[in-house]
Amino acid sequence: MASPSSSSSFTLSSLFATAVLVLVLSTAVSLKSALHPRDMLPHLPRQVSWPILNSLYGAADLLPTFIGTANAGNNTVKWKGACFYDNTAHMEFHNKSGSKFGGGTLHIKADKAHSSTCMDLYVFATPYRVTWTWYFFSRPHTVEFPEWDGQAEYEYVKKKGVSIFLMHAGMLGTLQAMCDVFPLFTNTGWGESSNLAFLEKHMGAKFEARPEPWVTKVNTDDIQSGDLLVLSKIRGRWGGFETLEKWVSGAYAGHSAVFLRDTQGKLWIGESGNENDKGEDVIAILPWEEWWEFEQTKDDSNPQIALLPLHPDVRAKFNVTAAWEYARSMENKPYGYHNLIFAWIDTVTANYPPPIDAHLVASFMTVWNKLQPEYAANMWNEALNKRLGTEGLGLPDILVEVEKRGSSFDKLLTVPEQDDWIYSDGKSTSCIAFILEMYKEASLFGSLASSIQVTEFTLKDAYMLNFFENNASRLPKWCNDNDNVKLPYCQILGKYRMELPGYNTMEPYTHMNEHCPSLPPKYNRPGNC
Repeated sequence: MASPSSSSSFTLSSLFATAVLVLVLSTAVSLKSALHPRDMLPHLPRQVSWPILNSLYGAADLLPTFIGTANAGNNTVKWKGACFYDNTAHMEFHNKSGSKFGGGTLHIKADKAHSSTCMDLYVFATPYRVTWTWYFFSRPHTVEFPEWDGQAEYEYVKKKGVSIFLMHAGMLGTLQAMCDVFPLFTNTGWGESSNLAFLEKHMGAKFEARPEPWVTKVNTDDIQSGDLLVLSKIRGRWGGFETLEKWVSGAYAGHSAVFLRDTQGKLWIGESGNENDKGEDVIAILPWEEWWEFEQTKDDSNPQIALLPLHPDVRAKFNVTAAWEYARSMENKPYGYHNLIFAWIDTVTANYPPPIDAHLVASFMTVWNKLQPEYAANMWNEALNKRLGTEGLGLPDILVEVEKRGSSFDKLLTVPEQDDWIYSDGKSTSCIAFILEMYKEASLFGSLASSIQVTEFTLKDAYMLNFFENNASRLPKWCNDNDNVKLPYCQILGKYRMELPGYNTMEPYTHMNEHCPSLPPKYNRPGNC
């Protein structure tokens, strides 16, 4: 507990600092000040500056904004920075190193700073490297590339240039954004609050508390094969990952599982993404009791879980034998990381929440390709090779190859995934792709099955299918029994009421979800995209 004197001291200093900030703010309108009000925030007491910073910057501000590319053949790139309002860049090739392909110098001129205390932070990238720097002074600057990484990088930069990204929140905002991102992945109350705040801010999600008890007494007699479970994890490693996944895809849940009942009447759970004893995420078939006990007592991501029962007419078509055969054929195979991001990216520009774009995705992949090459190969390299019809190309060679073909990386990302593609470790199915593949095998898509690629579906696309119960009177009696708000599905676990916008509204159609936009916060989509 703070002593009275320390409390008094903080109050006086805070009031004084706030008064100074107000004074600067009031004079900045009519007078071009050497100090920008925002740049004074680091000098204020944390108790004063932090709430202001939180209102100015968020986790999304950690993402750089693509400015343009500088090469030897194009006109000078021009842009307005966060600090310097007049910036230009051009590329100069040279061979100071005396190497076969030489190197280059990126010339940047920064001018017209909006204050004497600000700075701009930049990231520069090619398919072969990523570097960064910051500029504090208004003058010409250079970024040196002493030697190109062979002919491939030389040819790429000569034709396409070096990509320039601006951290638009500046140094201060970037640091604050990092502070906002970090708690998303922490298994703490702070982390949970941060995830909820992020989704409320960027998606317009609501997290209304449900009355206790937050666990439903499930009568398994009312559950049948094919009934869907959707989960929303809101803290820890998976909570942070799901938050970002929800933001880019528009899904209000981040994981899924499916019920299967065997010929003896025993109830099981099929799940892609279950962690085995070796710490690997695999496809598993587990007894319902074991799965349910884990989610209630051991899952530290604080999952919110809803049961989505199939409609009686749909359940009547569900081929349980075929579903079991498919599930057994996939058991213990790896989780479908290969095509995870491609269910999200369907268009050249309309799937990226600002400031994300294909240039940023390529640069992110480049970084991971350097840091974790095996991880990168698993996450996207094989899938990109599938789209090119090539084998074994690493990310830099993929980027070069797509340019040689007269196409572009942003178009390559939009090529629809094919359900019959076989990767180095077999078929690749994410949590929801595993379930929808089962639905295909169980005849739920009927004659459309051959013209629908379910690996193109996000979790939102899945729960929007009109496969589920639409008559509240047929829901189990225990469904939402403890809640005064009657949802059209059964929430069985969680403090917060689950939202599923668009639930149970979409009739399947050919080439479904292959070209759909997904921009927050409305996530509007045209018909038959």
